[in-house]
Amino acid sequence: MDTTTWQPPLLWRAALMLARALVALLARLEVTGDVPAHLRRGPLVLAANHISPFDPLVMIAACRERGIAPRIMATAGLFRAPVLGAAMRHVGHIRVDRGTSAVHQALDDAAEAVAAGSVILIYPEGRIGLDPGMWPERGKTGVARLALACGAPVIPVAQWGAHEVLPYAAPRGMLPGIARALWRRPVIRVHFGTPVDLGESNATTPGAARRATNRIIDALTDTLAPLRPDEPDGPRHLDPGRPTDTTRTHRRTPNP
Repeated sequence: MDTTTWQPPLLWRAALMLARALVALLARLEVTGDVPAHLRRGPLVLAANHISPFDPLVMIAACRERGIAPRIMATAGLFRAPVLGAAMRHVGHIRVDRGTSAVHQALDDAAEAVAAGSVILIYPEGRIGLDPGMWPERGKTGVARLALACGAPVIPVAQWGAHEVLPYAAPRGMLPGIARALWRRPVIRVHFGTPVDLGESNATTPGAARRATNRIIDALTDTLAPLRPDEPDGPRHLDPGRPTDTTRTHRRTPNP
């Protein structure tokens, strides 16, 4: 595996700095945990929980704090935007066409990126989570299949507080949310956890991807818990525009 070919373009390095400044304007960012130095340039998969439209900026800012320039797997809608889409393609982010026959192309593109020595940032839930308590939902198997196929380590990255900046329905309600954040500057906490033991070595073994996915979500939940010790059952900040869905509630994997 060639782990030295991909380098973050200048535009992406500048965007990382800009994201850090924007997050600092709207919130107080606290980043804990770390990524081993030999993994910061990849190959590596970062698996993050997804609670708000503000998450991408938070994750980019946190990665900047740790000297990481990740390539992000993002919904196809962002790539269709006239200026943003062109910029995302230029810096090497990976388009995910959810709900279409082309969705599997994203995993092939991500595998190629990992082989080129990249750090890939993925939201294993596949959407902004709708768990009533805002805990990680049952994950999609794409993250595990990618890691098992490439042999790349997976690090859980938990974050809490981004939901206090932008509401679920943004851009609807975005301006009041930003105004409130500018006034209150909520604390956003991000923690880089320890690599996940996937417990599998072959992605083609029946059930391997699901079992590995459950381990990733378990690890992400464990990494998130210390960031919200006073909010174990649900968030203090309530977003009236946020729906709830219990059909994808994650059930912890029993210990063998």
